[in-house]
Amino acid sequence: MAGHSHWAGIKHKKAANDAKRGKIWSKIARMIIVAAKNGGGDPDANLSLRYAIDKAKAANMPKDTIEKAVKKGTGETGGVHYDTVLYEGYAAGGIAVMVEGLTDNRNRTGPEIKKIFEKRGGSLGASGCVSWMFSKKGVLIVQAGTVGEDELMEIALSAGADDMQNTGSDFEITCEPEAYDVLKAALEEKQISLVSAELSMMPQTTVSVQDEDTARKVLNLMDDFEDHDDVQNVYSNFDIPDPILKKIEG
Repeated sequence: MAGHSHWAGIKHKKAANDAKRGKIWSKIARMIIVAAKNGGGDPDANLSLRYAIDKAKAANMPKDTIEKAVKKGTGETGGVHYDTVLYEGYAAGGIAVMVEGLTDNRNRTGPEIKKIFEKRGGSLGASGCVSWMFSKKGVLIVQAGTVGEDELMEIALSAGADDMQNTGSDFEITCEPEAYDVLKAALEEKQISLVSAELSMMPQTTVSVQDEDTARKVLNLMDDFEDHDDVQNVYSNFDIPDPILKKIEG
């Protein structure tokens, strides 16, 4: 069976407080700028831009802030040039980690990412060292208890989902990227509330972390990357059992 994204499930539970909201908006603005620059400012004709704007709306980003980012991307107003970067490496315990970013200075970002890996007991690897372990998928998370499991599975599978897993507190639905829009629309049409919905890199298999110290290092590493201004997304193949997770969070 394919792995699931344990980090996707953990991340949404971390309260997005006001102090972090500005950082989240800043990251999404970069995403919008790059999408608009590469594919134009019309979200109907630019899938990447549509995804970015959907993400902005989900984060309650103001409409005028979204519009300004689009205009920066299309060149209507001055903007900074951002490069897409991908870093691969290992967390404590040999856990695979992929870090996607957008940066205006590769010479600054690379060493900073390397330092974060090393600070948390991991190491930056060579290009391609872990990316082969991941596949691009649509990932939609529904909170358990808000809809019946059988009902949700029937709706999801009929709308193009590949798989649905009950992770305890959530249902994690996965699909091929091409089915993402149809699946998301089908769930919304049935008024099923989505905790999160995104195109993600899913691990083909997961690695169970049984050691509390290793689990803490892995989660601290993921948090540090999420907190870095240039990082857009972080993916990993860890699976931390609930008893260990509760000890750490407690």
